[in-house]
Amino acid sequence: MAKKTTVSESSEKQRPHLVVPREEARQRIMAQMEKANTLPNVSINDNPEAHRWYDFTAELLKQLFTTDELSDEFVGLGSFYFGEDISVGHYSRRLTSIHERLDLYPEKIPTPVRDVPTDDPITSIERLIRKFHTVVRELRQRHENRPTLDITDEYDVQDLFQALSKVYFEDVRPEEWTPSYAGGSSRMDFLLKAEKIVVEIKKTRAKLGAREVADQLAVDILRYRAHPDCKTLVCFIYDPEERIANPRGLEKDLSQPVGEMRVRVFIAQR
Repeated sequence: MAKKTTVSESSEKQRPHLVVPREEARQRIMAQMEKANTLPNVSINDNPEAHRWYDFTAELLKQLFTTDELSDEFVGLGSFYFGEDISVGHYSRRLTSIHERLDLYPEKIPTPVRDVPTDDPITSIERLIRKFHTVVRELRQRHENRPTLDITDEYDVQDLFQALSKVYFEDVRPEEWTPSYAGGSSRMDFLLKAEKIVVEIKKTRAKLGAREVADQLAVDILRYRAHPDCKTLVCFIYDPEERIANPRGLEKDLSQPVGEMRVRVFIAQR
């Protein structure tokens, strides 16, 4: 059997509530009352500035409360009759009455919604990688030829990528130890602790082309698979000289899950 809504419950739902702190509402209404004192006490239809004050005040009251009840009271909705006073002084007195009753209306301030990233973290990383060379190119052209960061090796790539990753991620940990594999251990480039993502960075060079990069990543994948914080391995290959002939094909071939670990490979060229 459906629950019946009592009179008290119904009235409570319809009762106006302040949607801003009471003191803020008080100050904003008071500002309109003071503005009214600077206007001539004429019909709001005879003075453009007075009509703007009237319109603004009516809209302000709508925004301060959860219902239009106080705004309707101010404009006199439903109570108009021929010859009614529509002077500035008349509406100012109505506004003063509302101001004096502010303490009677409870506050119902909405909880602010925090900005939540809508992107999947892998999408954010991919966006950084796809724009990486554009950033590198822009850094070369500084005002008055000031010193800049030249990307000449993997360490330079790591430094710039770490700085850029701060746009999306709070906890970026460089150089975390990986578990040993085949009798040795090494360092990973970056660990995104909260997202459980490891980012491994490679930069092609004269003796590090597509085949060599693929061989290195095969070893890296087996090593990272044993790391407790690595649920996803992202491999960023920076190839500004375009030594990799088929970058999209290599990305597809290497982006295969290994056990429960997800692997994504992204290659950035010119």
